[in-house]
Amino acid sequence: MAGGTIEQPQQNDEVGAEDFHRGLKERHIQMIAIGGAIGVGLFLGSATAIQKAGPSLLFSYAVAGVVIFLIMRALGELLMYRPVSGAFATYAEEFVGAWAGFVTAWTYWLMWVVIAMAEITAVGIYTEYWWPSVPQWIPALVALIVLFSVNLIAVGLFGEFEFWFALIKVVTIVLMIVVGLAIIIFGFTALGDSASFSNLWSHGGFFPKGFKGPFLALQIVMFAFLGVELLGVTAGEAQNPQKTIPSAINKVIYRILLFYVGALTVIMALVPWDELNAKTSPFVLVFDKVGIPAAAGIVNFVVLTAALSSCNSGIFSTGRMLYTLAGYGQAPAALRKVSRQKVPAAGMTASFAVMLIGVVVNYFIPDRAFAYITSIATVCGLFVWAMIAFAHLRYRRYVNEGRLPVSTYRLPGSPATNWVVLGFLLLVLVLLAFSKDTRIALYVTPLWIVVMAVGYYASRSHHRPGAPALAAVGTYAHN
Repeated sequence: MAGGTIEQPQQNDEVGAEDFHRGLKERHIQMIAIGGAIGVGLFLGSATAIQKAGPSLLFSYAVAGVVIFLIMRALGELLMYRPVSGAFATYAEEFVGAWAGFVTAWTYWLMWVVIAMAEITAVGIYTEYWWPSVPQWIPALVALIVLFSVNLIAVGLFGEFEFWFALIKVVTIVLMIVVGLAIIIFGFTALGDSASFSNLWSHGGFFPKGFKGPFLALQIVMFAFLGVELLGVTAGEAQNPQKTIPSAINKVIYRILLFYVGALTVIMALVPWDELNAKTSPFVLVFDKVGIPAAAGIVNFVVLTAALSSCNSGIFSTGRMLYTLAGYGQAPAALRKVSRQKVPAAGMTASFAVMLIGVVVNYFIPDRAFAYITSIATVCGLFVWAMIAFAHLRYRRYVNEGRLPVSTYRLPGSPATNWVVLGFLLLVLVLLAFSKDTRIALYVTPLWIVVMAVGYYASRSHHRPGAPALAAVGTYAHN
């Protein structure tokens, strides 16, 4: 500290800051945030969630949405402190401990690899709608190879792909909301006579499954939000993180209200919740009843792009997480390789190789496998979100002690809101035990803990002592 002022850290003091090209524009960052918040959790998972909770599902999404917003604000404050690639690992190591950085990065990597396996399987299933004679594993393999190739070319193309993937989803949902509201207000089409907002409380009440309904639906709701934290991985490649990241985070809550609460409100107003099928996308069913030609095909296409978008994000994020781990000596050094296009080619290739397992198991996955996989992904997400909240708690402690500068972009109500977030995430974890389809995740979790413990201690001698992120705290300490 010189002249009584606090020095700002250099952008290149994190692992690999100099290696990546800042090629993501503001529209890319905005759409990445949207794309991360919209996926199969809404298009398909909402069908099962509606059957568990009825209209009270809206309460689940609203409450969970507020929690997600608090998590994103905590992440945003950390990103304003240091916008680094592989942010979760960096912040966890800096503010919690070396083991936390190791486990957080690998757990986030596992989450996206598992999600990608489910998504490419979904691509194969969706493609059968148009070409039923094509074996399911072929489109799954083709999709994975194409998206992997695009990510290898340049980060700018990732931004473009995600921009258009997200745009398709947004346009479809907005169109459904507009058409649905027009039907409810003006009463045209076959649904005109029965469509009404009263459907939200006239079929067994707003809580038809009791107050336990919205709680039992929380696993599906939280799975739907997995990916919104992807901003923490893209931060190191944003052209103007100080402007684009707060803007994207502040709009998260509005997107949640519009795309989740808004869309599902309209759907359950058009068709009573007890007439919706748990095995059929409510979007497909509603468009069919409205009488729009080829409605099922249209929605099937949207769901397909949602799966491609999620897989695209998975390849992007897992490659960067392995890159960060290798930089800290917590993964093989070979994963540190960056291509001429300034993308972590080695890390993405390793993730791609593991994702190929999803193509192999396409022949054998039973109907419940998707539920098993999503519950495992949810547990991974809960851990990462909890680590963000806890790392932020420790960061604010350093701020209060005068060791770090005060940010102009802050989490409201901290530290109380941090503990609210942590308590809510723990509640969701406990609720997984109440369903046979999600209980499997609680069996897998101890195994992953053992793997992480063995991996951490086996590689500990190769870890970089005094990582650059940790040194930043010392930079701000009073002399």
